[in-house]
Amino acid sequence: MKKLLTIPGLLLALFFPLSSALAQRPATKEDYYRIVTLPIPETIKLEVGGLAPLPDGRLAACTRRGEVWIISNPYMQGSRVPTYKKFASGLHEPLGLMWHPKGYFLCTQRGEVTKLVDNDGDDVADEYSSFYKWPLSGNYHEYSYGPVLLPDGDMIITLNLDWIGYGASLAKWRGWMLKLTEKGEMTPWATGLRSPAGFGILHDGSIFYTENQGDWVGSGRMTNLTKGAFAGNPAGLRWSGEPGSPLSLKPEDVPSTGKPMFEVAKTVKELKVPAVWFPHTLMGISTSDFKEDTTKGAFGPFAGQLFVGDQGHSKIMRVALEKVNGEWQGACFPFREGFQSGIIRTVWGQDGSMFVGMTSRGWAATGKDPYGIQRLVWTGKMPFEMKTITSKPDGFEVTFTAPVDRKTAESYSLNSFTYKYHRTYGSPIENARPVPIRGIVVAPDGMSARIVADTVLREGYIHEVKAEGVRSASGMPLLHSVGYYTLNAIAPGEKLTLPARAVAMAKHDHAEMMATEKKAAATTSKNVKSVNAKRTVAMPADWANGPDQTLTVGTKPGLKFDTDKLEVKAGSRIKLVFNNNDDMLHNFVITKPGAANAVGDAALRLNLNGPKMNYVPATPNVLYHTNILQPETSETIYFQAPTEPGDYQFVCSFPGHSSLMQGTLKVVK
Repeated sequence: MKKLLTIPGLLLALFFPLSSALAQRPATKEDYYRIVTLPIPETIKLEVGGLAPLPDGRLAACTRRGEVWIISNPYMQGSRVPTYKKFASGLHEPLGLMWHPKGYFLCTQRGEVTKLVDNDGDDVADEYSSFYKWPLSGNYHEYSYGPVLLPDGDMIITLNLDWIGYGASLAKWRGWMLKLTEKGEMTPWATGLRSPAGFGILHDGSIFYTENQGDWVGSGRMTNLTKGAFAGNPAGLRWSGEPGSPLSLKPEDVPSTGKPMFEVAKTVKELKVPAVWFPHTLMGISTSDFKEDTTKGAFGPFAGQLFVGDQGHSKIMRVALEKVNGEWQGACFPFREGFQSGIIRTVWGQDGSMFVGMTSRGWAATGKDPYGIQRLVWTGKMPFEMKTITSKPDGFEVTFTAPVDRKTAESYSLNSFTYKYHRTYGSPIENARPVPIRGIVVAPDGMSARIVADTVLREGYIHEVKAEGVRSASGMPLLHSVGYYTLNAIAPGEKLTLPARAVAMAKHDHAEMMATEKKAAATTSKNVKSVNAKRTVAMPADWANGPDQTLTVGTKPGLKFDTDKLEVKAGSRIKLVFNNNDDMLHNFVITKPGAANAVGDAALRLNLNGPKMNYVPATPNVLYHTNILQPETSETIYFQAPTEPGDYQFVCSFPGHSSLMQGTLKVVK
């Protein structure tokens, strides 16, 4: 007799395979940190320049269009949407907003800090007064940021350099951090700044700021600014002879040799090396605001660490600092991607969530929206992450947020590299090489692992720590398996005595790693040759009558080409002149029809090989290309147009640019 399945049994049979599948689904970032989008009325262009939480739970935002808005119910409690009320208007591109404990706003415009007061309590500013002002030259790049309140009641602001094909300080104090008293009196604090959009004070009173890649800045970085510090860009030193300047260094005292910044700092004593480098494109491309986690666990297991925004990649990174021999240093890790626009400001909410203010006009970002406010909320679930990387006398120690599976806890690799310190815009990765591992020792509780290097580590270098094979005791992979540690000083102490098994395993892993590295190097060399074959910079000898057609393409601010359409005849001989008129690095890559996004994605995955390949992946989708060009430079290439008519594409494949810098190369008969 056949056994019939009852309805409850049928439901159970259907349910359990589904629930089992869900249980085995790979964890995503959304499982741990959820992004909540605040709806904004279409009539409000909320290009956020600053955010300020108010004591009553509301949120204030200033916009690049010169307005200040007060947002009620930003937590969207009770299924209600936020409401917006305009508090102030008519300001000049404010990029910082602070609520003062005495009951008023301070907002930093291009040329002054403005005090905004609501005298009658109707949530509209009645009084606009100048708190402190500085001169302007009229240059488009004269952004100004802050203020940030210090424990003693003073404040700090930062002033962007001008841009005239290179960073310049055309007006007084451009490229400086300034300290203001509550009475509006100013003291110059530090210089060497280029584009200091993010800065703040830690719980111990230390002041840090973040910097963007540019001239004298090989990659994004975070630096501790003590009074009189010089952070690297010499343009602001033009004002070092002014009364009150805390340093006397002159621009001509700073050499542009291309040596690593760490080495130059040995002779230029005022030069402050970064505590943390954010490797360009590997972590982000446009470092912005940061906040120290003071939420006492409400934001997850990273209390005391820093969360750093990136405008160009629309992401938040994480930093774990330590002090070794009096030097600040530490590691940065990926944290959360997928925000709707370019992150410029972050603030903590009353519930320990993080409000993120965004804008992308003129500073294009991977997030597709032109602006927005989102809230990042910890779900309460514990992510499996590398929590910290710290220096040890013979290597590093990695701690985790959960115990590791001891069978996989030895799956590490180390690489080190640096950047040039010179007046040129940015820097390729320099002196990269793998670091052999002598042994790995996992702590008895599985919460940490010591990585012992088989060589003396290089101070002043960035060390990439990869743990791709490590699993938690419950079998989970790391949510992010890489961190980048800036080693300014090797920690003192006794070196670890390794058990025989740890050495044997490390030697086995190192042999495999070296074999893999050798194979990878050979592959990279082959790929570089393959890519270079698609770039011809001299007119072919058999073009006796020259090119059939000459095309000229340029760039514009905001990650744009100056044209999005080109047309050529099938099979014709083409001379293409690419002018990089922008203040960023760009290339020009011609792809097969519909392949621009795929090429951009492949360029992003080149990792440490990206610079040497000019961020042009070795793929059949790439037809022709230029090299990466510095600002205000050009390159000419020659190629034969495809013989098959169609809509081909051109793209800048520099990571973070490809989603916006695209156009169509129409090939006609």
